[in-house]
Amino acid sequence: MAAFGAVLDACVLVPTALCDTLLRLADRDLYRPIWSARILAEMRQAVLEVHPGLDAGRVDARIRSMNAAFEDACVSGWEGLVAGIRLPDPDDRHVVAAALRGRAEAIVTANLRDFPADALEPLGLHAVSPDDFLLDQLDLDPAGTVELLGEQARDKKRPPATVEDVLGALGRAGAPRFSAAVAALLTESGA
Repeated sequence: MAAFGAVLDACVLVPTALCDTLLRLADRDLYRPIWSARILAEMRQAVLEVHPGLDAGRVDARIRSMNAAFEDACVSGWEGLVAGIRLPDPDDRHVVAAALRGRAEAIVTANLRDFPADALEPLGLHAVSPDDFLLDQLDLDPAGTVELLGEQARDKKRPPATVEDVLGALGRAGAPRFSAAVAALLTESGA
């Protein structure tokens, strides 16, 4: 199991392609994913708001499969830590509490302004955008990352997808520099 722990904020779990890529990287032991039941509840609510016609049972099945695939990812017992955490938005304190409880080093979030460095650094944490986090993973394992994106494209059946489709979805989901870097690697390799 990877030692580097990262809390996945609800906002990075909502876009399907981004969530899929993040979890595939974790499945390869490049990092250890962490979340809480509250983060998953926020993700569920956001997915249903973005896709109002979506059957809630499908979202619940996605959450169950995430918890089954990463049995140690969902931390509990973080509630008592919330009161001592200071953030611009008090509603985000639970994310930091989950990070502390799960012994994370990073919080992967699209909402960087809600997790300022001066609040996180004393706690041994830092916030990172999904774009920067994915670029870090690409640096750690370029071939493996490109390979898993190919697998992600092949696994998508309705509708079928290419790696370029996956990269486009990731770019729209907050990882445009990562998508461009992978596209450049593919061009260089002639793939």
